[in-house]
Order: sequence, then structure tokens, then C-alpha cells
Amino acid sequence: MKKWFSLMVLVALFSLLVACSDDSESSEMSEADNTNESNETDNNNVSDEDKEQVTLTMASWSFGAEGDTNINRLMLEAFMEEYPHITVEIDESISDPWEESLASAASASAMPDVFSLATVPTGIANEWMLDVSELAKEDKEFELLPDSVIASITVGDQIYAIPASQHMLGYYVNKDLYEDANLDVPYLGMSLDEFNEAIRNVTNVNQGVVGLNQTFSIVDWYPAAANEDLGWYTYNEEGFHLDSNEFISGIEFTQNINSNGYAFEPLSDDQKANFNGENANEVWYNEGIGIKWDGTWAISAFSQNADFEWDFIGIPGERDVITHDYYGISSSTEHPEEAYLLAKWMGFGKDGYLERLAIADEVEEVTLDRLPLITDDEVINAYFETVNVPGLKEAFKNIDNAVVEPFKTTPGYAQARWKAPTGVEIGDEPNATISTLINNAVSGEINYENYASQVNELANSKYQEASEAMGQ
Repeated sequence: MKKWFSLMVLVALFSLLVACSDDSESSEMSEADNTNESNETDNNNVSDEDKEQVTLTMASWSFGAEGDTNINRLMLEAFMEEYPHITVEIDESISDPWEESLASAASASAMPDVFSLATVPTGIANEWMLDVSELAKEDKEFELLPDSVIASITVGDQIYAIPASQHMLGYYVNKDLYEDANLDVPYLGMSLDEFNEAIRNVTNVNQGVVGLNQTFSIVDWYPAAANEDLGWYTYNEEGFHLDSNEFISGIEFTQNINSNGYAFEPLSDDQKANFNGENANEVWYNEGIGIKWDGTWAISAFSQNADFEWDFIGIPGERDVITHDYYGISSSTEHPEEAYLLAKWMGFGKDGYLERLAIADEVEEVTLDRLPLITDDEVINAYFETVNVPGLKEAFKNIDNAVVEPFKTTPGYAQARWKAPTGVEIGDEPNATISTLINNAVSGEINYENYASQVNELANSKYQEASEAMGQ
């Protein structure tokens, strides 16, 4: 009996020791867990004062003059409030001529960290810009850019340009003018034939009314409206197609409008005397133009100055035309992530654009001058709560398939569209440029078909030369 009692005492004592040991281990583990959680919390909530202080420089023609109430200067102030560890200084030394000014800065090893780009290919060819493809791939908001925009700034598998602003190009209609004349009001998605008819039917030069403000944009957009495989000025991934039926038809279409007096700009001075206004802009506001070509940057002015019902109708067909400005990040920057954050805030980023909307709403002296870049519902809805243009809202639904105006992203575009000498004698020009030749074809002075193959070959050679300079 005594042995049994002694054994029970030993068992109880052993159990007590084990329990004490478990409690001790549990307590130590709990303390360790609490310490780790505390450390993780501290790491995730590093105060702005503890972050490395960074200074960036930025150059852009969008800042206006120092001292002006400018929305982009206000955006910089908001950025520095949002990110107190980053100071941004505007580099006022970069000015027109823009690319020459950047070249001088590059030669002096004094490139701004972030800068506006006149043309992306020039920046790539001169190795001014950082490849931001890795930063972009890690950024979910970058994926919300329209597919056509991402394609336009992707070179091989590299991305050098960051979209800074977006505008839509197209036509605006004076709805009242058509309704008062008992004519069908032109609309978004109308056909080329309907567009042509709308221009003709509303025109009455003797009474000071005309279909269009100008015609020089038609040869650029017409091929994309006539053929979904072609882009602005016929450009697509294969190059230019200036000998195509669509481009030739666009020239003939434009020539017909000009010769029949369906647009204001080509009219004679005597004909213009019938209109209420000294220029096309004044005539538009005085209700003498049925359909006006412009960009969405004009919406604020229309809202303030037009005393008639108007709407956006884009270009004929189902496609939008969009145009952009771009930022580059210097290849020599010491702070690539912060520079990307700045460019995103000022350009395509959600938080930055919502801040831009707020500033435009709060500050009377500034206006909203650009469309949203990313296809984010909150951003788009916030924009259209501010901008009530039904046709534009409808057009925005198809923006993923938009035609990108290629001037700033296409190698050799300026030469291919305007500057390259053709070797053709026109008037007093022994070696007329491509733009002079096209203008004379539109005016009926020459037959474009006689030169179509020559012009197409020249334009594509300029494209190839510039592509090779970029290492493509």
C-alpha cells in the first residue's frame, strides 16, 4: 500500500513538472510571436520621416510659366504632400526647341529624372531613356492602359515611354444647326457616305453656313475609317500604305469637299465674307459650321462658349482616334522607382488622375485638359460626372480598339508625313516635300496616283532608316 502511494506521488509530481515546462515554453513562444509581430508592424509602418529623402527633377512644357496657377504645378504640390520623402524640382532649363535642349542636357550629364518627350524614337535612339518594362510589368494599373496604347510604346519587349496624357481626336456637331434645317443630326458611328451627305446638305455659303471647318485632317483619318487594317495616315505594323486605294480615295474625298465649297478654310475671301466671324473658330461659335474637327482638349472651351447643343461624333465608322503625350525617365537617374512613381502620378495613375479631377473642381483658374488613360471604372465614372458629353462617353467604350495617332511613337514619322523631299518639281519648288505634294493633290494641282508608288516607297524608307537608328 505504501509502495502504491509513493508511486502515485511520483506520478503527480512528474505531471506537475511537465505542465510547468509546457507553460514556460508556451509563454516564451508567445513572447517571441509578439516580438515578431511588433517588428513586422514597425517595418510596414515606417514613418515618412524615416524613409530615405529623395530629390527628383522634372521637365515638361505643361508647367507653363513660373508663378502661374497651373494644374500640373498643383499636381506636383499634391504629389509631394502624398509622398513627403520625395521632393520634386522643376527643371526650367529645358525649353524649346525641346529635343535640342534635352540633347544639350544629356551632353552635360544633366538630364532631368523625368521629362516630356517630343518624340519617343528620338529619345530611344539617343539613349536618353530608361527601359521601364520591369517596373511596368509589376504595376497592375499599367495593365489597365488601352491595348492599343501599350502596343504603341512597346519596342520589342522593352518599354521606354510612360503615357502622360490622352486626348481623342474627331468631329463635333452643332446639333441645333441640323435640327433647325430639318436635317438628320450626324452621330457617332455614321458611315462615310452619311458623313459626306451631312456635310453637303447643311452647306449654304450664301447664307453663311458650311459643313466643315477644315479638311486637312481627312487624308490622315480616312484610311482608318475605310479599312480596319489601316491606321492613321495608313500606318500599321507593316509600315505605310500610301499607294493604297483607301489613301487615294481619301485625297479624292478631300478634293471634292474643297472644290465644292463644303468647308470654311478653303473658301475664297469673298465667300468667307458671308460668314459671321474672322476665322473658323469664331464662325463655329457663331453657328456657321455644322461639323468641327478638334481634340478633346477643346471641350472646356465649348462648354463655356457655345450657346447651342453640341456633341462629339468622332470619325465615321466604329473606331476612335487617340493621341498622347509621353514621359521618359532618364537612363542616368539614381532613383528609378521614385521617378516612375512621379511619372505615373502625373500621367496614367489612378490616384493622380482622381487628384487632377479634384484640383480642376476646386481651383477656378484651371481646367481639366485630358481624358483618363486607364480603363478603370472609378476613374472613368468620375470623369464623366464632370464632363457631360454623351457621344464621347459612348466612344470611350471602344477605346481599347482605338487608332493611335502615331507622330510621337513611330520612327521617321515626321519625314514620312511632311518633311522628306520627293524629287518632284511643283510650282516654284524643284524638290517638293511629301506634304507639299499631298497638299497639291488635294487642291487638284496634280494627280496623286501618278506619284503614289514613289511617295509610298520614300515614306517607308524614312521609317526603316529611323527604325534602324533605334536598333530595331
